[in-house]
This record gives sequence, C-alpha cells and structure tokens, in this order.
Amino acid sequence: MDTRRLKSFIVIVDSGSITRAADILHLAQPALSQQLAALEEHFGQKLLIRSQQGVTMTDAGQAVYRHAQIILRQMEQAQADASAAGNSLAGRVSVGLVPFSSAATLSVDLLAETRKRHPGILLHLTESVGQTYSQMLMTGRMEMALIHGIGPIKGVRFEPLLKEDFFLVAHREFAIEADDAPVQISALDGLPLLMPPAYNFVRRAVETAFSRTKTNLKVVAEVEIVRTLSRAVDRGLGATIMPKAIADRLIAESSEALVCRPVSPRIEETLSFCVSDQTPLSEPAVAVKDILLELTARLKA
Repeated sequence: MDTRRLKSFIVIVDSGSITRAADILHLAQPALSQQLAALEEHFGQKLLIRSQQGVTMTDAGQAVYRHAQIILRQMEQAQADASAAGNSLAGRVSVGLVPFSSAATLSVDLLAETRKRHPGILLHLTESVGQTYSQMLMTGRMEMALIHGIGPIKGVRFEPLLKEDFFLVAHREFAIEADDAPVQISALDGLPLLMPPAYNFVRRAVETAFSRTKTNLKVVAEVEIVRTLSRAVDRGLGATIMPKAIADRLIAESSEALVCRPVSPRIEETLSFCVSDQTPLSEPAVAVKDILLELTARLKA
C-alpha cells in the first residue's frame, strides 16, 4: 500500500472536493482521481460518493479514513522515534481544548510545559467551537481532548475531571448589584446576553436552566471568540453567563467595573478528558496527557 494514496484520500475528505484536494496537493485532478480509483480497487469498496456539492464518505470510506489517520500518524511517529533514538521523546501530538471552559485557559501552560519537558514533541492545539472533538477522536484526527460532557459516545472514552460552575458577568449599567450571593435566573428575564452558538455545550446548559425556570433567554449576539466576548461585555453590549474560569478572564481583561455573580438555580457542566477507545496513545501522547492532567488538577484544586 502506497501511503501517499492514504494521504491523498484524507486531503480529499477534509477539503470536501477532489478539485480542491488536487490544488492543495499540487497534483493534476486526473492523477488524483486515479489514486482514489486505485485505493477503491485495493479495498474492493466504493469509498466516496461524488456530487455537485462535493464528496461524502461511504461506510467503507469512513473506516478507511479512520485507519488512514492512524497509519500516517504511526509512520510519522516511527520517523520521529528513529530520528530521536536514544534521545528525548519526539513526535506530533494533537490536543483539543474546548473553548468557553477551564480547558481553554490551559493552552499556553500546556505548550510551555511540553516545550520545557519534551522539546522534541510537536504540539498541535485546537480550540474551535465549530469542530466536533468526539468525531475527530474517533477518526484519528485528534489524540486527546478536554470537552464538556460525560458521554457515552461510541468510540470515545470519557474520564470526568471536574465540574465547572457558571457565573453571570455584566456591566454595572445593567443595574445588577455586586454581591457574592447568587443572582436568581428569574431576575435575568429579558437581559441582553452574548452567548456561544446554539450547538455549544455552554449555550445548551444555559438554555436548559432558563427553560426550567420559565425565564426568557434573550440572546442578542452569538460570539465564538472569547477575546471578542470580553470586549463586548466590557463595552456593555450585553451580559454573559460563562464557566468560572472564563468569567475570571473577562473580569481580568476588563477596563470597566464588571459584576460577577453565581446564578441560582446552579448551572454547571462536567469537563472530561477524552481519548479514542480503539487507538492506544503513543509514548509522546502519554507524556502530553500526563502534563494536561497535571494542569487540570491544579484547576480543580
């Protein structure tokens, strides 16, 4: 099996089009189509369905895609191990840190500690609202992640680490008193809120809490970038309800006097460490896992 065909197949799937993949790989489209045909002949299965909208994987294609990710990662790891034989750990490790959570505050520390302890490891960090980390773990595109939820999801192993309490953060112009006592969710009826998109765990947890208390959730804008959220709250464009770690960041970055209070009934989400339950971690990935769990334990403490 020519591993170049596997790499080409991954690029076709990720780009969603043979034409775009050919441009990325700097190959003529007919040559790339021949590679795909050879791969399908090798497996004796149709791997992709072509349409005007692009390509979609068949069930067989999904299986090949997952194994292709694993095979290519193992090839990269073999090269790294050979190059670093007798020296320090080396190789590429992909980690997902879910935004709008304590996990998102660990990225720089994780990078710094990994560089300090294992300079030969190439750390790939992902912080994206729009990508489904569990799917990336199942397909081999990511080796580990900190995400909200406790599962179960077939193909993914969850290890709950800590619970995150949610806090309201608002500009003083919204007339919410500064107090350590929780603010009642019912008192937030119609308050203009800045929140992540509807498919985000934080948003869903807030929607559930408002629904249970029969309180009107007024979302005036959906923001996927914490820095933008910080600036918008700072200017009084809306309030927000976030896990404590993000609420603390908004307060720290503010030039204004913001109010930060817990809410009642309590809103919380579980942050879990997740890996594929089918693919064992490489030695460099185990080293990164140890650092990540160590940093998360500090948050819990």
